[in-house]
Amino acid sequence: MAIQHFPLKLVSRRMLAPTVGHYVFVRDDGAPLDFIPGQFIQVHFQYGDGTATKRSYSLATIHDHALGPGEAVEIAVSYVPGGAATALFEGLDIGGVVDASGPFGRFCLMPQDANRRYLLIGTGTGVTPYRSMLPELERLIGERGVEIVLLFGARNPTELLYGDEFRAFAHKHPDHFRFVPCFSRELPEPGSAQAHADVRHGYVQQFLAEFAPNPDSDIAYLCGNPNMVDACFEALKGHGLAVPQVRREKYVSSK
Repeated sequence: MAIQHFPLKLVSRRMLAPTVGHYVFVRDDGAPLDFIPGQFIQVHFQYGDGTATKRSYSLATIHDHALGPGEAVEIAVSYVPGGAATALFEGLDIGGVVDASGPFGRFCLMPQDANRRYLLIGTGTGVTPYRSMLPELERLIGERGVEIVLLFGARNPTELLYGDEFRAFAHKHPDHFRFVPCFSRELPEPGSAQAHADVRHGYVQQFLAEFAPNPDSDIAYLCGNPNMVDACFEALKGHGLAVPQVRREKYVSSK
């Protein structure tokens, strides 16, 4: 797949969490963005002194978006106090254009996979690629009955990005998709929509063993905080998973 360079025009935005925005773009040249769920794009801009820089954002796009197949380009943007990229996105009006390139990356579901279960583990905006994968996961559930566990780490319920969508997917596929939010600081209010049975109090790496990672059946994906990625990678190796069975992408916050 050839790497493309293209303009993105902002269509809409909303807040996912107090410091994370969900941005929906379309290509301003009218072409679709052909990508594989799990890939990312880079947004190019300049610092105040004119120095060129760029930031990487996993695509959150679900292909059957209301704008039509392939038309929407969706990303989640973390706001960093004093950050140059934060200033760029906060100051971007509807209809505004940014310069982008991609898609990049191999953090994708592979067509040759024959595993029985996927362990998807993410923290913060590291859950973004899993949202994009939902239609493909649904297809795999139908075709070969795969099971999926999504362990998602957040500090509190307000930071559970796309939580309603993952809960809805779990409700739709109760025998195949298990959504396990792990809150490190604050649990949901009793009786709230987020206070379902699979909520955990702590970090995702603390609960990995509970799901009995199995080298005979599992492929794991790790995305987000580098410390979490490293800790889970070592834990999965300890359970016998070979390196090719563990796919990793680390998110490092940049100003």
